[in-house]
Parts: sequence; structure tokens; C-alpha cells
Amino acid sequence: MPVGASTFGQLGANAFLDALPRGRLAENVLHFVRVLRAAGLPLGPAKVQDALAAVEAVGIGERSDFREALAAVLVSRREHLPIFEQAFDLFWRNPRLLERMLAALLPKVQGRAGDVADELPARLAQAMVRAPVPKVLPEGEETELDATLSFSAREVLQNKDFASMSAEELAQVRAIMRTMKLPLPERPVRRTRASPHGHAIDLRATLRQSIGANASLTPLSFRAHRRRPPPLCVLCDISGSMDRYARMLLQFVHALTNDRHRVHVLTFGTRLTNITRHLRHRDVDVALARVADAVEDWAGGTRIGTCLGEFNRKWSRRLLAQNAVVLLISDGLDADAGAGLAFEAERLAKSCSRLVWLNPLLRYEGFEARPAGIRAILPHVDDFLPVHNLQSLADLADALAGPRIERTMQAKAA
Repeated sequence: MPVGASTFGQLGANAFLDALPRGRLAENVLHFVRVLRAAGLPLGPAKVQDALAAVEAVGIGERSDFREALAAVLVSRREHLPIFEQAFDLFWRNPRLLERMLAALLPKVQGRAGDVADELPARLAQAMVRAPVPKVLPEGEETELDATLSFSAREVLQNKDFASMSAEELAQVRAIMRTMKLPLPERPVRRTRASPHGHAIDLRATLRQSIGANASLTPLSFRAHRRRPPPLCVLCDISGSMDRYARMLLQFVHALTNDRHRVHVLTFGTRLTNITRHLRHRDVDVALARVADAVEDWAGGTRIGTCLGEFNRKWSRRLLAQNAVVLLISDGLDADAGAGLAFEAERLAKSCSRLVWLNPLLRYEGFEARPAGIRAILPHVDDFLPVHNLQSLADLADALAGPRIERTMQAKAA
């Protein structure tokens, strides 16, 4: 029979722990760790053993001791503590939070996220709905969870436009984005390292090996240039026409920021805002909440030329060193009708090794570069690609993974 919130509401703070059958406790702790893992906490099988050992040490007589014992072994970062606390109250069934869990699954429109920290993270709600409830019934009865949330297969979502997805499909796409990579070919840098097949002789290492050689032949040591991926700079349009796509793509950019070093993210609408340090927070919900607080021109107008000019003056030299790659995410619809945009786009293209323009308008088969903003930027970009679904992001990864950067650099040098 299904166990509802009222069953647990009738139990006291300590009575519900006493009601747990000893044989079921290990299974419930295992399910609780799975919920936390689904919510984003880095927990492996060893943490389950640590949690069981902690519970065995403190017992289940007091709810507070039980809670603190699990927190001590399952929470390793300060930002994970709020998720653990909410998951604990939900999993061990606080009925008042059950309504908030279900409400978090419903699509809603929010303005500036001033109270996001007090809301239940949607990914925790999704993890709780898919998880089994604690089993507190007698041994002979079985517990069922009547929550039938199903999602489309990944293959179906590959070519579906972000703007036409339901709330459930968007949740699954966000989970897929967190696992996507954006490979960039490694390029040689100035620093060198020891290498058996280097291009230059390492005199210091060769002389060191010759000490004590007793006039015998000493092999030469070589050094080669180190190789590392170039920096990545993302300029994301957050104007009203780009609102739905910008919200989804920032989920993807957050995964890139936490996956690799030297990733810089700036948003622009009527002004330019650097949100790199906000996206570096590992928790995607907290990171996007901080971005919402920092950005003041979300879903407003678009002044692409003015914002690119500010980027070229204030940020270009700091962020575009060492052959950086720039991703310009915009539909090119400029409120200033492209005034000064061609000059700033050309300057941006000359400052980086590769300028990739991702435009959601390319999803239309009959797309034509008629707006003035699009015609001003287009001659200066190296790649003009669509960005409106998962398949377009996969195509972007394939485009950047090949040796096209080398050919682009040669073309620019010529």
C-alpha cells in the first residue's frame, strides 16, 4: 500500500526512528544516499558503508543524533549542506516539505531571483520523486511509491527545439547538458617539458647525466613545448528574443566552467556583465541564482555593438590571450541597427584564434541574413552554427574537436 505524508506526520520526531525495523534501516540509508547522489552530491559506495557505521555508532534513539551522524559522513562541502538538510526532511518524511517538493516540479515564471536560496532545488525534487520512501510498515507489508513521472528518450530530445520542450523534457535536457564536453585541440605553449623526442636539446639535463660518466658517451636530453587547450570565452546574448535559449545554454556553460580551466563567461543585452565567478559555484541551482542577482538587463533590449565595444576595450587583452576561442551566442537582432557593429566584430575576430557564432535563427531552413546586425557580424566569424537543441551542441563539439583551428589561424595570418 502507498505510504503518504500523513502516516509520517502522526509519528513524533523520535518515534518515527524507533518505528524503523532494524532489518530495513540499512536499506533505507542506502536509498537515502542514492537520493543525495541523484541531487548532485559526490557520493560513492564507500559513503554508504561510512553512513551505516556512523548510524550504528550513535544509534537511532534521537533524531538529531541520527541526522548529524549522516551529515558528518555524507556532506563534504558547505554548499551541499542545504541540499542534505532538505533531502533529510523529505526522505525521512517532513509532510510540510512534501508540498514544496511537488511545487518545485511545476513550471513557473520568476523574475529576479531574490529568494531562490529558500526554495527547494528542482533537481532535489526530481530525485525525491524517483526515490522510494522509507519503509516503516510492519515486516509483512510492502511499501509502494505512486509517482509516475516519465521522460522522453534521449534520441527523441536530440532534435527537439528548446523552445518547444515541456518542463519535464527541459529537466532531462539539463541533466544531459551537465555530462556534455566541449573538446578543444591542444596547442603548444611557451613553456617546455622533458621529452624523449623533443625539438631542442636540454643542455642542463645533458650535463647532469655526463657527471660521473668517466668519458663514456652521454645520451642527449631533449625538451618539447607543453600543450594545453586554449582559453574559452563565451559571450551570451540575454535579450528578450534570446531569453529561453539563454537560460538553457547557461546550464551548458556552467558544466563547461566546472569541467575545465580558463573559461570566461559574459552576458550582454543593453550592458556587459561578467558572470564567470558566479558560474564557478559547483551547484548549478546556486550558480544560476547568483547570475540572476548579478545581471540587471535580463530579457531587455539588445545593443550588440556597444557591448562588444566595451568587451574589446576592457576585457579583450585579459581574456583572449594564448589563442583563445570565442563563442558568440546571439540571434544578431540589434536595437541599434548594426551601428558600429562591423568594426567591433572585426576587432574581436582579430583578437582571438577562432570566432564561432551560435545563432538559434539558423534552425529555420529559409534563414536569410537580412537584419543589419547579422550582416555586420557574419563576414568576420569563422563558424556560423545553429544552437537550438542537443544535436546542435553535439555538432558544435564535433566542429571544435577537429584541426579546423589550425586552418583558421593560417587563413587569418594570410
